[in-house]
Amino acid sequence: MFSQLHNSITSPSWWQLINWIADPIGFQHKYSQKYGDIFTMRLSGLGSYVIIGNPQAIQEIFSQDSKFDVGRANRLAEPLIGQNSLMLMDGDRHRRERKLLMPSFHGERLQAYAKQICLITENLTSQWQIGESFVARSAMQKISLEVILQIVFGLSEGKRYQQIKPLLTAWLDMTDSPLRSSILFLQFLQKDWGAWTPWGKMKRRQRHMHELLQAEIEDKRIKADEKLGDVLSLMMAVRDEDGQAMSNEELTDELLTILFAGHETTATTLAWAFYQIHQYPDVLEKLQQELDSLGENPNPMEIAQLPYLTAVCQETLRMYPVLPVIFPRITKSSIKIAGYQFDSETTLMPSIYLVHYREDLYPNAQQFKPERFLERQYSPCEYLPFGGGSRRCLGYALAQLEMKLVLATILSKYQLALTEDKPIKLQRRGFTLAPTGGVRMVMTGKR
Repeated sequence: MFSQLHNSITSPSWWQLINWIADPIGFQHKYSQKYGDIFTMRLSGLGSYVIIGNPQAIQEIFSQDSKFDVGRANRLAEPLIGQNSLMLMDGDRHRRERKLLMPSFHGERLQAYAKQICLITENLTSQWQIGESFVARSAMQKISLEVILQIVFGLSEGKRYQQIKPLLTAWLDMTDSPLRSSILFLQFLQKDWGAWTPWGKMKRRQRHMHELLQAEIEDKRIKADEKLGDVLSLMMAVRDEDGQAMSNEELTDELLTILFAGHETTATTLAWAFYQIHQYPDVLEKLQQELDSLGENPNPMEIAQLPYLTAVCQETLRMYPVLPVIFPRITKSSIKIAGYQFDSETTLMPSIYLVHYREDLYPNAQQFKPERFLERQYSPCEYLPFGGGSRRCLGYALAQLEMKLVLATILSKYQLALTEDKPIKLQRRGFTLAPTGGVRMVMTGKR
């Protein structure tokens, strides 16, 4: 495997798998204390993974990304996102697809999306009542789903729009606890014994979603001459160097990837942000002062440039990375990283969590301190909430914009409070990590 095997966890691989599914953060914390920032875990049925929490080693991996296969290391996600997802591709195909998708999520496109994000947030929060409690994560999920349906799919009404919303929520809720998430990790559970079994239910929801997305793509092909600004229309319009467009299957799986990667993740991060902001009155006060300094009806892109708001979002993403680790990398041939020689076919798994909680980078790492991002610039291997190298999340700019604008819109309009004064723990939700109970809040007044 690699030169110092005494860094391998010795407990049985089935026990490691159970602990990894149940509490990936506690797992990494425990074994990094014992073995340092590079160690091997063995997960029954899934193989061995070298966990890496060393920024220099991660820098070496990112700078040599072409020496690894990442797509085939992500096979666990295939039942959710389909086989034509960018996440499951390697080599030339990955480069082609990434190049085709990139323009939809960057540059002046973001300015067009910004106003929509603010409007969606205003519409959905205007239904809140003073004194009524709500679960922040569920409320944020409604907003982020609406952002994806309108901005990515170009859907804001009609029968298909009405069908997609409950279907997606029901599908995602199938893995809303560590126990229910185990279906994604234990292959013997992935048997379709009929509509009443968990896997059967999951496959039927996936097929139904596929049909709805395919129908939407067909509709858009008919209206191809209309100038539509949504991401799907842009994705359908782009061509590669050979003049080829993306196929319906590719488009469908990319849309599913965006749904999974971009909707739950943003909602979860926003819930954590509200949790931390409302634990620290001084943070809330600073944020509101900064927002008020822009005056009435500020330009959304000006909001996105605010330094303290940006720092609050960065610190939330540092403390609560949505994924405990970034995409695994499988070595194509023998390679030396951080002084260790790894054989070919070794799976390396850089850990966002271990890097983000290093005391040498983030003193008092357990504390929520947005100021650290105003005082210091972190390199891409020291701060990596969206992964890195050639596999950095494509939608990171849109995700950050959405976080900032949703927070700004709500905090400048409403006074909120946490309903419980107790620490909230992380729990696994599918491949991601979310706050247990979703952060209960109450609106105490309007500003």
